[in-house]
Amino acid sequence: MLSVRPSNSRGYANHGWLESFHSFSFASYYDPQNMGYSVLRVINDDKVAPATGFGMHGHQDMEIITYMLEGELRHTDSMGHSEVIRAGDVQRMTAGTGVRHSEMNASDATTAHLLQIWIEPDRLGLPPSYEDKTIPLAEKHNSWALIASPDARAGSLKVHQDMSLYATVLDAKLSLRIEVAKGRCAYVHIARGEVNIDGQHLQAGDAFKLDNAAQLEMLAVSNSEVLWFDLPPGNE
Repeated sequence: MLSVRPSNSRGYANHGWLESFHSFSFASYYDPQNMGYSVLRVINDDKVAPATGFGMHGHQDMEIITYMLEGELRHTDSMGHSEVIRAGDVQRMTAGTGVRHSEMNASDATTAHLLQIWIEPDRLGLPPSYEDKTIPLAEKHNSWALIASPDARAGSLKVHQDMSLYATVLDAKLSLRIEVAKGRCAYVHIARGEVNIDGQHLQAGDAFKLDNAAQLEMLAVSNSEVLWFDLPPGNE
């Protein structure tokens, strides 16, 4: 079954330095119909103004993935990491028993655009950990590239949950298949561009859900970037 989540139905917050759209309930945005999907708890579409960002703050018992779309972000954490991630990079942090971190726009001139993703872990109390990786465009170009997985296969980031995250940068007029295995579900987020799926036109910020042995062709109307979450069954 295909269920579309339109971009304009998401939560929205503008703090001056931060413009953010929330796919699921987050902070002051509360929607009991959109608390998450399976183990996917947060997708925040964030634009961070130059030389600003998220100051040092804490998290616990969550897998946090940052997918960079534009600009650069400086990550600092209580584990001793200090890294700058840029467009095309992906970062994973296991908050586990507790970690503090900051995410600041590393540029004085350009906006940083990112997706912040939270995944519920398969168990609580994990040791905190961090990793980041550059995903070459060639791996994502017109094909699905594995970004994160529970076993870190194919060089992907390791996430402590039975889920896999794929991404593609798809040229206009090309298509890719999305297949959902029996007993699994999928959440597909359009990060940039426009696509047609099952007779429906979707644009940046839109998303759709699929479950239980579905197969669909996704056609890019314009050059597009899309994320596909392969998820275990679960309640929304």
